[in-house]
Amino acid sequence: MNAPESMKAALAAWNNGEGIDLESWVGCVGNYGLAIGYLSVFWPELIEFEGYILRAGFAESSLKGFEESCSGDRAAVETMMNHLHIADIQHVGCADLSKDKVILLGNKLKEIYEARLQWQFPGRSFVVSFYQPEDPEDLEAYEVTFWQEESEANDET
Repeated sequence: MNAPESMKAALAAWNNGEGIDLESWVGCVGNYGLAIGYLSVFWPELIEFEGYILRAGFAESSLKGFEESCSGDRAAVETMMNHLHIADIQHVGCADLSKDKVILLGNKLKEIYEARLQWQFPGRSFVVSFYQPEDPEDLEAYEVTFWQEESEANDET
């Protein structure tokens, strides 16, 4: 199996090999439906629920299950509830999944989530983590997550 083409190579192939910039490429191949969908990843709706800060749309039964399995460790619960595997942004088997894209997306999502959390919850302190596995080729293991720092989370309950 051939490795997926990197974005630089894909962009360079446009215009009979003269290339295209990223913004112009999005204008050529993107669509508004995907743009709206990506908002849920790049600027997620966040809510406060029982002192937790969580991505909207969670199942309360999952929350209760994680509370039990994490022995009430609120940071661990938020970590589990808020994690997003970078590979899960697209469909399973997406042909252009590659390490350089996963790393770039993970780092940028970390920055975006830091900004989002600070903007929406200015009085709270969060940790945003971009996990990179020991095996850099395990593309499904890269994930971004966030949780409230313990002192802040405990003060809210």
